[in-house]
Amino acid sequence: MKLAWILWLSHMLPQPAADSLCLSTTVYLEARDQTLRGQQAVAEVALRRLDSGLWGDSMCEVVTARKQFAPTIVAPGTRLQNPEAWAKSINVALGAEKNWALPPGERKEIVPGASHFMAHNIASPSWRNAYQVATIGDHTFLRVQKLKPRSS
Repeated sequence: MKLAWILWLSHMLPQPAADSLCLSTTVYLEARDQTLRGQQAVAEVALRRLDSGLWGDSMCEVVTARKQFAPTIVAPGTRLQNPEAWAKSINVALGAEKNWALPPGERKEIVPGASHFMAHNIASPSWRNAYQVATIGDHTFLRVQKLKPRSS
């Protein structure tokens, strides 16, 4: 299945299904070759960004914000060809959403405070020297800015 089709489908689905699809797609594109912990950390960064409201009001808006996550960086014709990795990405995303729905003190955080991450072999962003929260596999998770949940 092609990325463009998945993103189109996310516009047709009701919430929260659309957000789960967008988060699953991001985990797949960003970390399908990483450990479970690495995939969970990618999902956590996206969820933390959603909480902040700085990149959008839905997970789909967050992960498709210009040049922030793979769904806007890779070609729309990119095919998601690994069904095992896709199934794992869905499970990771759903588990991460369930964890993130808990009160902040009860969540299991993999990369506390991380607002960004980079893959060493493909990225060298201007913010790469920010505070490093963790390195998991070939991704480094950083606190580029302190994100706070938006006010209710």
